[in-house]
Amino acid sequence: MGLVGTDGRGRKGNLSERSAREWCDEALTRLTAGRPESALEAARRAADLDPVAEWPYRLISLAHERLGRDADALPAAEHAVDLALGSWPARLRLASILRRVPGRWREAVEHAELAGKFAPERPGPAIMLGDLSLLRGDHARAERSYRKALAIDPGDPQARVNLALALLRWERPRPHHDPAWPVDPRDTGRARRALEVWSRQTRLLLALSTVAIAACALLFDLGAQAGGFAVLALLAPLTVRHARRVGVWPYVPAMLGRDPWLGAAVVSAALSVAAFAVWLLLGAMPALPSALDPVWAGLAGIVVLGWPALAAVHALAEAWRGRPLRALAQVGAVRAGERSARRNLGVTLWILLVRTWSVQVVVVAVALAVEPVAAVAAVVVPYPMVRGYLRARCRDDGWLPTATGLVVLSAAACAAGGALASGWAPGWAPEWAPEWAPEWAWRVGLSALGASVVVFVARALRAWWRGGPGPWRSSLLMCDLPMGAEPSVALDSEVRQTFSYARGIVLSYGDALGPRVAGAVASVTSSGELRLIAETEAWDAIEVDPRVAVFAADPLQRRFWVEVRGVALADSDVLRVTPKQVLVGEFPGRHQRR
Repeated sequence: MGLVGTDGRGRKGNLSERSAREWCDEALTRLTAGRPESALEAARRAADLDPVAEWPYRLISLAHERLGRDADALPAAEHAVDLALGSWPARLRLASILRRVPGRWREAVEHAELAGKFAPERPGPAIMLGDLSLLRGDHARAERSYRKALAIDPGDPQARVNLALALLRWERPRPHHDPAWPVDPRDTGRARRALEVWSRQTRLLLALSTVAIAACALLFDLGAQAGGFAVLALLAPLTVRHARRVGVWPYVPAMLGRDPWLGAAVVSAALSVAAFAVWLLLGAMPALPSALDPVWAGLAGIVVLGWPALAAVHALAEAWRGRPLRALAQVGAVRAGERSARRNLGVTLWILLVRTWSVQVVVVAVALAVEPVAAVAAVVVPYPMVRGYLRARCRDDGWLPTATGLVVLSAAACAAGGALASGWAPGWAPEWAPEWAPEWAWRVGLSALGASVVVFVARALRAWWRGGPGPWRSSLLMCDLPMGAEPSVALDSEVRQTFSYARGIVLSYGDALGPRVAGAVASVTSSGELRLIAETEAWDAIEVDPRVAVFAADPLQRRFWVEVRGVALADSDVLRVTPKQVLVGEFPGRHQRR
């Protein structure tokens, strides 16, 4: 008695009597439902029933990938390509795995390019090429690839979300690492961690030492330079210990170039050491010339304030990198159910808010320092932010409306305060306003501007405490939907019979002069591929454009014809044609006469 179960859609059936394709359908259903372990079992049953079919091995690879087993996913993906050289989904599946294997990044790009050559009418290959460029930080090339995919399918969510990341100039999770390097990313990650910790500890130790030495000199009239030199001596074993942890020194210069903020942190730490040493030497002089007092104070400032200044510059640079308004337009066009789109929408709005806040601060500072009427310009500063917020309709983050409202209130109040203080108020006479109005308008504006900072910090602390996504760029999420799960095209018994008994096979291909046809001899393999023997001219043209169509007519059923459209690749002395589409029909006969 056979085992009875459901097919994933609530329909019962005899599981032991299913075909390989039915098991593949079941595996795909389980993958969609988020059950990769169960999907792996179904895909393995399909592979056992039909070991020469490539679709089961693609699903096995995808199930292993979902389970985080890239080492197990790779052999199955490679076997799928071996079974069907012209299968574009198999090429995409293999490219998706190879991009995470150290030293095989270029192979991933080659397979993705071949998939695009095999199926230019599909968005998947262009999306994969865009993902590969995005992960390397090549945002311009990634943007072109995603726009090409959207020209094919404007509703593709992965292309939309990742195009928004390219427009934002998103930093990949490992900005210091080039995926094309043959080194394990974990090794470069350890090197980055060692450099970061060394720079952080060095700057903190020197800043505290500088403050302590200056306090002893100014408050207690004590010289503590000896302690400072002891701190410098302590830095030597600290530096040696972290240097041993790097391990990949040949890659360090390239790492610092790929991640400029890591490079800035290391250079800042080295500069702090030099400034601290010179500061100690100047302080140890019996009588420091008055002309060197600014130099002495400046060196102390470099040591103590260099770290906060670098952090402030980093924050502003993060806010002003990319084009958030265009990114909002792309993310907002994605359907509401996409998790990464919802998350990136909120983060992008926070980036836009920080950018608006920084402009607002500059306008207010100019108005306070130069001319109060300049604050009137603040009223137009929040317009892009408000426009983007209203179009995005983000309801997942309750902190955003509060922060946005405070920035708008600040702009309106500061503009009113500047207009009243300068005696210029458009549309109504300034004498109508009470004397205290300008002062209170400025107070409300500056308070709202400060309150928006409080809201941002509270939102960030809440995200840090809960371990959730915060209002910063590192919370942006790349959309990485599974690729290579599309069903393969099968040849049924009628099609196989047609090619087995056909008296003439016609191969259609294209070259520089246009469409061409040639006679051929064909056979059907057990895996469902066609093997052709054709003239040399066809081989030369197919190397440039492998897309072909093969026609055959069944002599047993005289009106029955078959057209197989697919991808042809040379394999020894034959052409292997992987089907992409099968068309069948009947020739006109007497029964169709009018």
